[in-house]
Amino acid sequence: MKAPSIVFASCVLALLGPLAHSAAQPSAETIAATLRDKALHDPVAWDFVSELTTRIGPRPAGSAAERAAAEWSARKLEALGFENVHIESFPMTAWVRGAERAEIVAPSPQPLSAVSLGGAPATAPGGVEGEVVLFSTLDELMAAAPGSLAGKIAMVTFHMPRTQDGSGYGTAVLARSGGPAEAAKRGAVGFLLRSLATGGHRFPHAGATRYVDGRVPIPAFAVSEPDADQIERLTGLGEKVRVRLTSAATLVPNATSYNVIGEIRGTDRASEVIVLGAHLDSWDTGTGAIDDAAGCAIVTAAARLAKEAPRKPQRTLRVVLYGSEEVSQPSDTLLGGRTYLEKRKAEIGSHVLAGESDFGAGRVYSVSLPAGAANSAFGRTLQRLMAPIGVISSSQPPGNGGADVAPLAAAGVPVFLLNQDGTHYFDYHHTADDTLDKVNPEELAQNVAAWVTLAWLAADSDVDFRALAGAAPSTR
Repeated sequence: MKAPSIVFASCVLALLGPLAHSAAQPSAETIAATLRDKALHDPVAWDFVSELTTRIGPRPAGSAAERAAAEWSARKLEALGFENVHIESFPMTAWVRGAERAEIVAPSPQPLSAVSLGGAPATAPGGVEGEVVLFSTLDELMAAAPGSLAGKIAMVTFHMPRTQDGSGYGTAVLARSGGPAEAAKRGAVGFLLRSLATGGHRFPHAGATRYVDGRVPIPAFAVSEPDADQIERLTGLGEKVRVRLTSAATLVPNATSYNVIGEIRGTDRASEVIVLGAHLDSWDTGTGAIDDAAGCAIVTAAARLAKEAPRKPQRTLRVVLYGSEEVSQPSDTLLGGRTYLEKRKAEIGSHVLAGESDFGAGRVYSVSLPAGAANSAFGRTLQRLMAPIGVISSSQPPGNGGADVAPLAAAGVPVFLLNQDGTHYFDYHHTADDTLDKVNPEELAQNVAAWVTLAWLAADSDVDFRALAGAAPSTR
């Protein structure tokens, strides 16, 4: 027979046992909350975006700078303790801007602040010149008769609206991608676009246009908002405005781009992968701070924090820094997102979730989860964890998740979006003003907090997001 004191002690230990185990092995929710709070003071994201934009600067796809950025990023991931760090290269046709100029030659000569659209061809050494014909929208241009623009320069003047979610860009960008080809069909010798912008600054906004039969058919430029206003005012005064465009752009058909990959390996579900993506390349005009060094910093810092948790998550967190996102290429060229998928077709079923950060560093205000997830136990837990940092659940679906993870979404991988405040994003997007000073450190940290919360909770679970989507009620 045991002594009463021993019996009492045994009973106490039996009662405290689960609590003691819980203290030794905190729940996923507890760990996610701790990581969320730690992220608000973690320096990794700021150090990453600051060093990348300072050491490398602009990182055009296929350039030596993009390669240097990939090599630097791989070293950085290794130094931060990521596993299986490697660079995957793939072929592409690079576009190099070269010297360029846009100017009004009549009725009164004056320079224009403008940049050639990515992929657009060079002009003859003396440039191309023509009278400007204005169209308020792409649809209006498409309604013009064949041959009606012979020898002229078409210009789409659509004023992109300022929105928090960036939805104004989704409509306006069609003019940039399709405008040159539509103008060429009607005989135009050149194309101008009012920059897809909201800031009113005299910075033209770069961006890619679409290839047709392997090429962009005519020289094409984006004009800053004030310069576009100038052309509109002159036309409104009854003047015939003539513009000369000069470009020495070149194509490099045998260039190389790079995806950089690193992992925080899981434990008993390590073969199941959650992709945290962002793109490493940028336009050549600025240093690519908000687009998208900030995104690379956010996902890297979030995954690195997960590594610092008291225990490893069940699933693997895979950071993918994609190459060649910004450019439009011939259809036979694989960009970063498609290359990643092509190399992993056999294992795509083990990708349980994917998301990307590619909308600057503005605060995250809501989260869009895969179908069926928002009202699940996972979604309700996530809502509790996100509330203290000002993030709510969105009723809007995540769509394709973003340009780089869109191929994964098309292959059936569930995607999510952490929706950022983009009210001022298009003040700087694709301009020379996309520099480090536009990144707010506190807002950057809040992004990391939101990302690590979602990433950890999903990684340390057995939630089948595909099954949740299948069980979700139809929204049709």
